[in-house]
Amino acid sequence: MVDWPHSPVHRLAEAGVYMVTCGTYRKRHHFQSSERLRLLCETLQRLAAKYGWNLQAWAVFSNHYHWVGLSPQDPVTLRTLVSELHTETPTALNQADHTPGRRVWFQYWETRLTYQRSYLARLSYVHRNAVHHRLVREPSLYPWCSAGWLERKANASFYRTVMRLGIERLKVPDEFEVVWSPEAELTDGGLGSDWRSGLRLPLHHLPHRTETFSEGS
Repeated sequence: MVDWPHSPVHRLAEAGVYMVTCGTYRKRHHFQSSERLRLLCETLQRLAAKYGWNLQAWAVFSNHYHWVGLSPQDPVTLRTLVSELHTETPTALNQADHTPGRRVWFQYWETRLTYQRSYLARLSYVHRNAVHHRLVREPSLYPWCSAGWLERKANASFYRTVMRLGIERLKVPDEFEVVWSPEAELTDGGLGSDWRSGLRLPLHHLPHRTETFSEGS
């Protein structure tokens, strides 16, 4: 089968750990305010729990998001999760902005992570993404990601391992200029704590092997 060259191909045949990235249509900053970022965080959290996806890391911004999650036995549920996320959040925004039918989201990409190094590198990438976008100097200071939770709750050695990994060679769709003001409260994103009790860190069953990163990894 020949893949269509202008859109991501979604292959979800095997359960495991996935990284998901999506941007807004034309990279517009629909989620600039703390209220809208909270909406995106809470909707992602609720739908992940609904469909059995165990969130390992997440970061949301004014015009895109990344997250890493452990799939349920049937990873095809990712399509429904993303579909509902991309229906509920635009509905709320368009009602508030009086713009019925406005397109908010564009394409999303998912990558299945098959090796522990690949998994840890993408955890690091997501936790540190606010620093990558020059929004904060320390990952935990950005309230709309899981870095602060990781710093507080994870084993100290695991935290150091994740945060020290080199991520420069990773091929992640992330050509976004983001907007954010630190007037937002410096919390963990305003989410409840119950969902975090299900996080499992690290995933020791992933083989210890260095992955060769290539386009689309």
